[in-house]
Amino acid sequence: MSAPQQTAASPFIRACRREPVPHTPVWFMRQAGRSLPEYLKLREGIPMLESCMRPELVTEITLQPVRRHRVDAAVYFSDIVVPLKAIGLDLDIKPGVGPVVADPIRGRADLARLRDLEPGDVSYVTEAIGMLTAELGSTPLIGFAGAPFTLASYLVEGGPSRNHERTKALMYGEPELWRDLLDRLADITAAFLTVQIEAGASAVQVFDSWVGALAPADYRRYVMPSSVKVFDAVAGYGVPRIHFGVGTGELLGLMGEAGADVVGVDWRVPLDEAARRVGPGRALQGNLDPAVLFAPTAAVEAKAQEVLDAAPATGHIFNLGHGVLPSTDPDALTRLVDFVHRSTQR
Repeated sequence: MSAPQQTAASPFIRACRREPVPHTPVWFMRQAGRSLPEYLKLREGIPMLESCMRPELVTEITLQPVRRHRVDAAVYFSDIVVPLKAIGLDLDIKPGVGPVVADPIRGRADLARLRDLEPGDVSYVTEAIGMLTAELGSTPLIGFAGAPFTLASYLVEGGPSRNHERTKALMYGEPELWRDLLDRLADITAAFLTVQIEAGASAVQVFDSWVGALAPADYRRYVMPSSVKVFDAVAGYGVPRIHFGVGTGELLGLMGEAGADVVGVDWRVPLDEAARRVGPGRALQGNLDPAVLFAPTAAVEAKAQEVLDAAPATGHIFNLGHGVLPSTDPDALTRLVDFVHRSTQR
């Protein structure tokens, strides 16, 4: 039995398909990683990108929060720039900064560096997912990748950016070059997701971390075609496709329209309003503010209940509105999972 068949009856997959569930499923973005002491101990002295390329390490890191928190899905431990590194781009992840690109994209000639991603470029991903699905059994594994816009922003800016000046200058000033850049990145993202699905991932999530910097008209014109291309490329596999961005309240309808089965919602828009914006036919994921976890347990549970009360009756996956913050108490996450499960027992 393939991994997606093994996990088809899991609460997470059923919620993605808007089917009845025994309880609201829970997982957390960035659940695998920096908030866990066992992760910090394991990663000691190992650079981030190197840790993403060691199958045994990836497997253990991915499993740690499943064991500790009893979440309803595992998320593959990696980074959105891994496929870019795999095709030979000179980049690194600097602690406290994020991805830094040695030679940013500045003109059409630079596109030649963005060659196609081949499965052999990321053989460690295939190996790790094989190990993970064997361990996880009926618990789904979520594969993930960065969306073309967010990858383009890193490549054009040379690293994280507050205002995305160079990115927008290229997008508005050289629209043909921009289109070709995003089209090439869409192929790379789709190939990276395909590798994960074929290795056994039960669902995939596309992270468009920076796309909230755009107005809806600009998203539709400059970004949406590449998002559609990514989702269309993996549609035939039949695994749920999740689309998530930060600060994307004004884009929720368009993000659903781009082809996702599940739209991730950050904490700025209540889920009942998000459902109205996204429209029928899509599940929702979210959306507790990650900072709430620093409050006392009673306050966390009250805010979590607000999320649950606003959520649709079917088709809701409980998550944070962004990733787990590094200094979060892991026990607060464990208690939150238990609370959501108990509160939504059908």
